[in-house]
Amino acid sequence: MLSKKTKYGIKALTFLARQEDQTPVAIADIAKSENISVKFLESILLLLRHSGFLGAKKGKGGGYYLIKEPKDINMAHVYRILEGPIALLPCASHNFYEPCADCSDEATCAVRKLMTEVRDNTLLILENNTLADIAF
Repeated sequence: MLSKKTKYGIKALTFLARQEDQTPVAIADIAKSENISVKFLESILLLLRHSGFLGAKKGKGGGYYLIKEPKDINMAHVYRILEGPIALLPCASHNFYEPCADCSDEATCAVRKLMTEVRDNTLLILENNTLADIAF
């Protein structure tokens, strides 16, 4: 299942993408609009800022804003930042591969075969969607 961190991160990015003038938006405003805890949202937005998606302005009129165009924010990249591996098993992962301790032969493993197909299809969907595609 998708973690709340990833779900809320995508909701916050979508909220920011829909802002007409791209001026900074206070965390409290995003949290209220998207029904997310302010404290939890702070940690998510900080991660997204450190990952190069968001900028932040302090003080009066401060808040978070997108530093990239929504069309340039790929959802596979967002997913990996917030959630980690796209594959459901480490043996089926491209970027986080690890062999399974209980598997005697990966080449014939039915679970790995199925999870590789799930990964490939999930990756295809995420890579073919940008923030602009889902926000508008």
